[in-house]
Amino acid sequence: MHDQHHINDLIAGCCKKDRNSQELLYRNFFGYGMSICLRYAQNKEEAVEIMNDGFLKIFQHIHSFDTSRPFKTWLGKIMVNTSIDFLRNKKKLVFVEDISQVEDPGTDDRIVEKLSYEELLREVQTLPPAYRTVFNLYVMEGFQHQEIASMLRISEGTSKSNLFKAKKILKEKIIKATIHHSSTDGIGINMSLYKNE
Repeated sequence: MHDQHHINDLIAGCCKKDRNSQELLYRNFFGYGMSICLRYAQNKEEAVEIMNDGFLKIFQHIHSFDTSRPFKTWLGKIMVNTSIDFLRNKKKLVFVEDISQVEDPGTDDRIVEKLSYEELLREVQTLPPAYRTVFNLYVMEGFQHQEIASMLRISEGTSKSNLFKAKKILKEKIIKATIHHSSTDGIGINMSLYKNE
């Protein structure tokens, strides 16, 4: 837990462009910032680039932060938006408009619960950037399709379609990984977990 008084002191220092305060704030939230950026990036190098861009924005706009609100939440939003900007600028966010109606298979919890966070992160990073971004915003960040559509400048149908495809790919990857463990380590698999509801 970060001591709010200590954080507010660092924020006050950052408002005065004090390098020591900036460095301490960066160190305090390095782990949290990386945990967000890694979900959107393809690898650690990209995540570090995104996070440093995010901290640059934080230091540029820190005077506008309301210290009565949790700093961690504000930082998290900036990291998510910086991740989206990064992918957009690299021309990686290519969304194909999908006019077909897609039903949500409702397997978020099962996908997330089946794997450790590290395993889930590894699988999410292998998704195409568009699928990865929608999956993160919906499952990990808790945004609704209407909000995601607005953030990514796509339709709600495209958001739903990309989430559906992301989950489908993840389910297949998880099944393959679990079968592999099962054959090499003798770990059993309950295939009923992966049946469509």
